[in-house]
Amino acid sequence: MTPDQKYQAAQERIGYRLEAFKIGGNYTPLVRDGNHLYISGQIPRVGDTIVLPGKVGESLTLAQAQIAASISALRCLGLLKQALGSLDQVKAIPRIAVYVRSAEDFDQQSEVANAASDLLHEILGAAGAHTRTSVGVMQLPKSAAVEIEMLAIAHT
Repeated sequence: MTPDQKYQAAQERIGYRLEAFKIGGNYTPLVRDGNHLYISGQIPRVGDTIVLPGKVGESLTLAQAQIAASISALRCLGLLKQALGSLDQVKAIPRIAVYVRSAEDFDQQSEVANAASDLLHEILGAAGAHTRTSVGVMQLPKSAAVEIEMLAIAHT
């Protein structure tokens, strides 16, 4: 399967179809500088709905947070697909940052981030290998449980 087909299959497996990418302010969700593509933080928004809002370790389980992280990663990939025409054009994802809205005693931010990392590898193969930071935070936009930002490099 191609990365585009794997992207569609991942949406079906997770159970959320991402089509229109709404933004919530006066910014652009993606900026291209040569072959580098900078993707603004993406929360698990499907249409107008924030999926699985809440605090991980309090109102949300680790498994629910992993779904939220997968949706956020899919949004990043969807923006790349929109900008490049196909995920085949992604040469590398050198870095992602994963922010997790965490209860005070929740310390499994890296396990939440693993869902996004696994998804990138599933869809992009070796091009999805990346460095990563996962951080617990007090609050995220719209009470989202997860936000992911990404740097991608396109083929020349």
